Amino acid sequence: MRKTLSILAIGLPLLVSGYVQASESGMLKAKLAEISTLKANFTQTVTDINNKEIQKGSGVFALAYPNQFYWHLTEPDESLIVADGSDVWIYNPFAEEVSVMDLNQAINASPIALLVHRDEETWSKYTVTNEEGCFSISPKSVDAGVESVDVCFEGNTLTQMVLQDQQGNVSQFMLSDQTAITDDELSMFKFTVPDDVDIDDQRLNTVN
Repeated sequence: MRKTLSILAIGLPLLVSGYVQASESGMLKAKLAEISTLKANFTQTVTDINNKEIQKGSGVFALAYPNQFYWHLTEPDESLIVADGSDVWIYNPFAEEVSVMDLNQAINASPIALLVHRDEETWSKYTVTNEEGCFSISPKSVDAGVESVDVCFEGNTLTQMVLQDQQGNVSQFMLSDQTAITDDELSMFKFTVPDDVDIDDQRLNTVN
């Protein structure tokens, strides 16, 4: 479960000045406001607390505002995360298992949710700092499974995300071939449960 939340994922010290904090949050919001939809390829490198590489991977990443998210890891082992606007679906083909949770559960668990969820109450749960085109987002709660997520831009183009978990593991995602999503591609945010898989329904308000 912790690993799953860390993926959705995709810390720096809290700022002393509330004005600076508000300003840097506003800067990030302005960047994200330029991105209503996005699709990109990604390469992933994971290192441990000793900076030793423990995994490399690649896949496809997409988002659409509000509250839609797509993460398809194709190498080395396939996994899929789809946020359809109300629920988040996590599919592991190898284990033949699908987990599903409320969108709000995912939002509260990972700073990366701010990419597609922009209300003030949610943003107030995180600290945002900015340095040289990269914004570091850290949860104020010590119970969060993710220490921080850095999102980096070239101009208004999202190019990189770096996620650090509480065990000191760092996952770096480099984006390429960024494009807007066409109307026909919006179907990627709808998840259909495959036949003959186990379903782990973790939603607080289970839909029967």
